[in-house]
Amino acid sequence: MRVQESLRALSERNFRRFFLGQAASQIGSGMAPVAISFAVLEHGTASDLGLVSAAGLTPIVLFLLIGGVIADRFSRRVVMLSSDILRTVAEIALGVWILNGHVPLWGFMALAAAVGTGSAFFSPALTGLVPQVVSEKNLLQANALNSLSGSTAQIAGPVLAGLIVAASRPGWAVVIDGVTYAISVFSLLIISIDWTRSSTSTSFLYELSAGWKEFWSRTWLWVIVVEFSCLNVLMFGSMFVLGPVVAKEYLGGASTWGFIIAAEGLGSVAGGIAMLHWNPRRPLLVATLATIVFAWPLFALAHHGPTWMIALGSFVSGAGVAIFATLWTTTMQREIPADILSRVSAYDWFGSMVFMPIGMAVMGPASKYFGVSTTLITCAVLCLVIVGLTLLVPAVTGMRSPDTTSPIPQMH
Repeated sequence: MRVQESLRALSERNFRRFFLGQAASQIGSGMAPVAISFAVLEHGTASDLGLVSAAGLTPIVLFLLIGGVIADRFSRRVVMLSSDILRTVAEIALGVWILNGHVPLWGFMALAAAVGTGSAFFSPALTGLVPQVVSEKNLLQANALNSLSGSTAQIAGPVLAGLIVAASRPGWAVVIDGVTYAISVFSLLIISIDWTRSSTSTSFLYELSAGWKEFWSRTWLWVIVVEFSCLNVLMFGSMFVLGPVVAKEYLGGASTWGFIIAAEGLGSVAGGIAMLHWNPRRPLLVATLATIVFAWPLFALAHHGPTWMIALGSFVSGAGVAIFATLWTTTMQREIPADILSRVSAYDWFGSMVFMPIGMAVMGPASKYFGVSTTLITCAVLCLVIVGLTLLVPAVTGMRSPDTTSPIPQMH
């Protein structure tokens, strides 16, 4: 694909404004995990970090389904604006609090929960908003740009956060994250789309039920979601709770951990670029195979391997995430009716994340009881087992793409 075609969506004013706001917000979101992890670890433990992570994920699990229905019934821009305003206030408040004194555990948890609440309503609405801010002919390119923007933010955000934490204090990185949410608010305000609500007369419970029927009627859909409900706990729970602990004790601290997380972002960019030119005949087979590499960085962390080896594992894991996400979201958007897509997407997010708060909360105590290395190795082995079981499901491996020539620039 020529560069001009990849960028042509930016010629549309609405999408250009939307894209710049989201790009800024994604960089801030890339900074937050590194900054908050080391802010907690200044006075806390791995268990404390797990509780803070769980506090941020719990409202996502609780409110995602509600957010999906609301996004299908009301103006998606209004929903996203409200979410970003909440996240702006919460992150700036936390950053200022960190800079002005010792934040108690409950403070980290409360503000993490506020950010999580905003995300629960933002994510389902985002799935349906992009077609409203770009023409149909440029939709693929717009999604490709959003995907690559998110992947690039995974590189820049952790590196910036690591440098800021090493040079000063984590609070500054958290404040900057809040400012990037404010930039997103401004970009959503200045795009020109209707603010009108849906005219549906059906009840909330009926719409929620309709979304569930669409979700459960497709074996490939719920099997992959069950897979990721486990993988997200095992991979991301162990990586982002125990990874900073290993980095602090053996690898040199925040700057090294920021580099490792940035390597994952670089891998996501590589995977995203590859998917611009590759449309496999069996998309979910390829997507599932791509998740095998999730175990690599866990094994490397468990053995306190050299930074380059952990970073390389993080890189291939990021590429796997991008390949999976691109093919997964493309399949969903192709197979699910547009008027119910936000609700089905909410069930996808809900199922994928439902156990993450518990996983985050128990990862610290588990590592204390069994040891950090044993916990990481166990999680890595279980990841491989779960991927293997998913590959035994014909509805997953047999799903075929209707078009093997066009690019697939989507992101989960």
